[in-house]
Amino acid sequence: MNTDWQSVSSSRRSDNPLYERAQSSSPRSTETPPEEQERAEQAEQSELQTEAAFADEQIQAVNADLNLEDIWQKTLHELALQMPATTFETWVRDTSIIGYKEGEFIVGAPHAWARDWLQSRLRNKIKGILSQLTGRSVQVSFEVRPQPQKRSESPGSAPLYADVPHAAPEATPETMSKPAQVSSTVAGSANPASRVQTNPQRRHDVAQTPAAAAVTKSDTALQGGVFNPRYTFDTFVVGNHNRLAHAAAQSIVEQPGHRFNPLFVYGGVGLGKTHLLHAIGHAMSRHGMQVLYCSSEQFTNDLISAIRQQNTEEYRSKYRQVDLLLIDDIQFIGGKESTQEEFFHTFNHLHAGGRQVVISSDRPPKEIATLEARLRSRFEGGLQADISQPDLETRVAILQSKAQSINQTISTDVLMLIAERVESNIRELEGALNRLIIQAPFHNRQLDRFVAESILDTLVPQRRPREAASVVRIVARHFHLTEETLLGRSRTKEVANARQMAMYLLREENGLSLINIGELLGGRDHSTVRHGVEKVAQDIERDEGVRREVVALREKIYEPPGS
Repeated sequence: MNTDWQSVSSSRRSDNPLYERAQSSSPRSTETPPEEQERAEQAEQSELQTEAAFADEQIQAVNADLNLEDIWQKTLHELALQMPATTFETWVRDTSIIGYKEGEFIVGAPHAWARDWLQSRLRNKIKGILSQLTGRSVQVSFEVRPQPQKRSESPGSAPLYADVPHAAPEATPETMSKPAQVSSTVAGSANPASRVQTNPQRRHDVAQTPAAAAVTKSDTALQGGVFNPRYTFDTFVVGNHNRLAHAAAQSIVEQPGHRFNPLFVYGGVGLGKTHLLHAIGHAMSRHGMQVLYCSSEQFTNDLISAIRQQNTEEYRSKYRQVDLLLIDDIQFIGGKESTQEEFFHTFNHLHAGGRQVVISSDRPPKEIATLEARLRSRFEGGLQADISQPDLETRVAILQSKAQSINQTISTDVLMLIAERVESNIRELEGALNRLIIQAPFHNRQLDRFVAESILDTLVPQRRPREAASVVRIVARHFHLTEETLLGRSRTKEVANARQMAMYLLREENGLSLINIGELLGGRDHSTVRHGVEKVAQDIERDEGVRREVVALREKIYEPPGS
């Protein structure tokens, strides 16, 4: 490694008091006789030369003691022992030592991200190692100093990371000063297996680009390559379970970046979150907006690739120069510090510029345990809209819409039967309909309720709730109570809520009469039971927490014993 020894030597001279005195010495008074002055100047010059030589010897001793290359290699070795291999490979291995000046080591980083990460994460550790190696107190600073040549690696030799181990730094002027042109190449969808290619000449491009896709007005004809062509607002069946999310989605299409930003849509698997995101993407791309849709996993993979390939400008431009960013399954960035750091700054950049952000998750922000507080705060600062399980009427409407889309005429009785049997999610609901249509011809008769029942008995076994006594036991355990407490006379809020939940489930799932429920729950009056059932039903409509409690308890009481 080439070290600027001249600058080091120069700085050492300036630090040396002998050298400083020699440099600042002024000429003798003009009143001294010329001969005496000349002799004095010669003597002083000789003395100064001696002192300067001594100062140089001191500097050379310091430089000899500080073999910078050797010291830095030892530092790297020590860091490699103390850090995870993936962290060292990503952030530290390509660093170098630039110089040593006035008690400060100057470390070169390959790019701005590495510089900022080292400054925030490793500065004290590196400072401590260097102080130990040199036997003196030192300071450390970091500068961007790209390697002259990039390491050559075969495509298969690079390590694969589950996530960048630590936080990526904030956007810097170096990385943001020259934004690259956002690519409008259609690149993929959340479900590559169902991707539709509408332009054969672009298939090669699609295969070569990341799964995230930037869409501009010119790509409208190619939306099948990005969004599922069936996932539009026209095919989105609206019910009580998703009305708020649907209304908010339409509102942001009309006025993006204003009222609901971000829009955070959450709900269980297969309930229509991705459908809604695709519908928003379809609508806004038709308005000429630049739209970027990807999963949180793709966001992470792109970040890792950008760091390893040192093309952070392109990465940031890709995600920040859009009108609409759609991120699916954001819960998977939980616990990934670097991904959360970069998404935090990406979100801030878009939000500050009035750009719309739409996020989906399987749970609300407060329930993503490993989500950073600052991200949770931003997600909760917009509109949170939940999509819950559809009710019976909505499930029938969904099945009717599905049947029409595939040109099938199916009686309402059959659709009602499917809707009664399949309650979990829309994906399973449509799957049951598809299997019914496929298998019906093998029964050599028209698809009626009898045929549908015989097919569904094998496809979707009818679930039955546990017996009433088991339901009481399950509710008590769920709320961390004993059965005696639940059946007793305690009127504390916790016990009363649990008791009313048991009343509701025994009524709705087991079909017991109000009188029978009252007798089972400690001899209570039927009017008390009616009040409890009605209260839980009302709470389900307005309280997401109660709704989730009911869903969880339903799953438990329908589980086979011993499961």
